Amino acid sequence: MPAIQLFITCLTDSFFPQTGEAVVDIFHRLGIGVDFAREQTCCGQPQFNAGLRKDARAIAEHTIKVFENAKGDIVTPSGSCAHHFRHNYLELFEGDSVWLPRAKALSERIYEFTEYLVDKLNVTDLGAKWDGLLTYHPSCHTLRGIEVDRQPRALLANIQGVTLVDLPHAEECCGFGGVMSVEHPELSAEWLKRKIKNLENTQSPTLVVTDAGCLMHIAGGLNRQRRKQKVVHIAEILNRR
Repeated sequence: MPAIQLFITCLTDSFFPQTGEAVVDIFHRLGIGVDFAREQTCCGQPQFNAGLRKDARAIAEHTIKVFENAKGDIVTPSGSCAHHFRHNYLELFEGDSVWLPRAKALSERIYEFTEYLVDKLNVTDLGAKWDGLLTYHPSCHTLRGIEVDRQPRALLANIQGVTLVDLPHAEECCGFGGVMSVEHPELSAEWLKRKIKNLENTQSPTLVVTDAGCLMHIAGGLNRQRRKQKVVHIAEILNRR
């Protein structure tokens, strides 16, 4: 099977390299090569969300150029970046007869990590093992932006030894929301408190997420409150054997 292109994302590259390593390990175990375009940068979503469309467009043009020269499906361990590629790039280049077709071509190659495993590879059991409780937080862009929810749940359900417990009000935002957490810190903090309270109610020591933004935000809140619970990207859970 042809190799995939890994779009690692800024937060994963800078703060959670273990997530990227888990993604690579999983694909290698499945007999799939992983290529990494070293010229890749941020997808441009923060600039887009902040209304800096000129800056966002420049980043998008660079990203399109990078991956046009790289063959294979593009997989990212981030629903928010996948959403940006699929939807916001098309908005950025709306009416542009040169760049819009190139943006569409890129968007058709993009897959969120769990989406690729389940929908493209038909893989729901990776032989992962976990002794104890897990609960799952569906990141906003993953759930609503690209409508990926069944896929991560199917993968988690097939982990040996796990007991999955429902997170109360799971579909509520954790409060990160990209630049929203910067522009509205008080609102973001209240949502985070509520998410952590709901996590405590599950009695699960580990919260699983599909996006590094949620991971960083919730883990930071737990650390500041001196809580013992951990937040882990689903790739790391699925890579545990």
